[in-house]
Amino acid sequence: MGLIARAAPRRRLRRRITGAVLAALALAVTFTAGTAGRAQAATLLSQGRPATASSLENASFPASAAVDGNTSTRWSSAFSDPQWLQVDLGSVSAISQVVLDWETAYATAFQIQTSSDGTNWTSIYSTTTGTGGTQTLNVTGTGRYVRMYGTARATQWGYSLWEFQVYGTAGTSGSCNTTDAALNHPATASSLENASFPASAAVDGNTGTRWSSAFSDPQWLEVDLGASQTICEVTLDWEAAYATAFQIQTSPDGTTWTTIYSTTTGTGGNQTLSVTGTGRYVRMYGTARATPYGYSLWEFGVYTTTGGTSGGGGGSGAPPASFWGNTSAIPAASNVLEFSIVNQTNGQYPDSQVYWSWNGQEKSIAQQPYIDMPANSAGRMYFYLGSPNSAFYDFIEFTVGSSSINVDTTRVDRFGLKLALLLHGHDGSSQEVGENYATFQESRSATFARFQNSVPAEFKELATDQAPYGIPSPGNDPAFQPGGAYANYYTSYAASAGDTSDTTAQIFGCGGTLAGNPPLCAGLNRHVAQLPAAQQSNPANFYLAAPANYYAQFWHQNAINGLQYGFPYDDDAGQSSDISITNPQYMVVAVGW
Repeated sequence: MGLIARAAPRRRLRRRITGAVLAALALAVTFTAGTAGRAQAATLLSQGRPATASSLENASFPASAAVDGNTSTRWSSAFSDPQWLQVDLGSVSAISQVVLDWETAYATAFQIQTSSDGTNWTSIYSTTTGTGGTQTLNVTGTGRYVRMYGTARATQWGYSLWEFQVYGTAGTSGSCNTTDAALNHPATASSLENASFPASAAVDGNTGTRWSSAFSDPQWLEVDLGASQTICEVTLDWEAAYATAFQIQTSPDGTTWTTIYSTTTGTGGNQTLSVTGTGRYVRMYGTARATPYGYSLWEFGVYTTTGGTSGGGGGSGAPPASFWGNTSAIPAASNVLEFSIVNQTNGQYPDSQVYWSWNGQEKSIAQQPYIDMPANSAGRMYFYLGSPNSAFYDFIEFTVGSSSINVDTTRVDRFGLKLALLLHGHDGSSQEVGENYATFQESRSATFARFQNSVPAEFKELATDQAPYGIPSPGNDPAFQPGGAYANYYTSYAASAGDTSDTTAQIFGCGGTLAGNPPLCAGLNRHVAQLPAAQQSNPANFYLAAPANYYAQFWHQNAINGLQYGFPYDDDAGQSSDISITNPQYMVVAVGW
């Protein structure tokens, strides 16, 4: 769908909850960023681990001093914003608590962030009212790398920590998935013996087809997983032309490579290698052949702890194949494609209480789990839990052509229910969008609490405004509207980018003059409007400083491949959950709690 402002149609949401009901619920249901004592089961993971930093005041204050267990040594940064301190835990771990022992030079605004690869970061705590001293933060997150990312200093000096302690459970990233993350993903190679042996043949799931290289050293075969993932196993099904010496390497960008396995005594045949690494790209890099021929693989399999993939979909945070139900049982469509609705409420609601509503029809999935979808324009399908017209609801949007579909999930106006889509074509390709597998697996109260813990103070009330029914977008919260406490949240920053006409609420909603200026609206929401145009489309630059749409950031961080509609022009730079396919076969909608 190009850059189509979605604010107007989404403003027509049904208003189901009265102010009195919401006020009562806000009193009854609260979620807080905990600062209680350390959980007894947690282990100190960071002490003595490798630490790095954005800068040092001087060599007397290295990053390692913040994780050495000595409260008389410290890290201290340069005297500027932003700065960060990062520790490598060695493996993806479950993080439950972070303790910061600040020197006088502390942060008033900072985030605690986690990453599986040291490149792509997720915020698990955020504040703009840091107090210094010793701060004990109860958090929920996973990652190999954990960092303090400071954006505002309390003094004219830098950021300085006596100790930076990370507590949790080591290596709880999950066992290796049984789904091959490389299957049917884009593959390339250094060379081909000839066109009969393409790189794609090694990731097609067919042990009767193979890749074969030129008859020289070195050679490589590479697969793009679509997003950075944690790699736990690689399988190689060699043809007779195997490698005696080779490496398995990973890369975040396809250019810079890290070796996670190496041998000079390769045996050929079927090799299953237990490895530990992260990357979007994985390759076999062969340096010595066992025969006069090239290197040849029937299959090259990659297995991860961050969710299986299938077809062309999947990627970071994708669920295992079983999540989508028995897709082989989905009936053939008489119209354009078949919709299948599956219950992923973790036992909270039976199928008889999971409802869908579209085009005047309203059924539970116990009554009718499949919909034979005809061509239609600007369709919207609602989902309800408990009863039809329940206050627990959400929707997807789609346009179905005679032989195509364009569809998205959306958080533009509010979060109501966890939703994910698997779109599958007759050509075997698949795409997945929506909330990620970890978010589906946790309780509703845990999701609300994580939201509140991860966003700055101005956004925290969104978690209680409509709890437990939903989380409204900031533009729909009176606090950010004219006359509200945060009505001027964007005023200065927007003016610095040339927008003196639009209110904070209009910026969040891409209204006013921004309705005709997608790049500026996206730039303001992501806090990149001040950067050169070429840098404004790089996700690594998004949401790094305030003011920014931290509501949208949270839903991106908790989405499959990081793609979601957090504001109307989130499709600028390809960050939305909008997907399309020609000649579709079926679409599965997973409805969560």
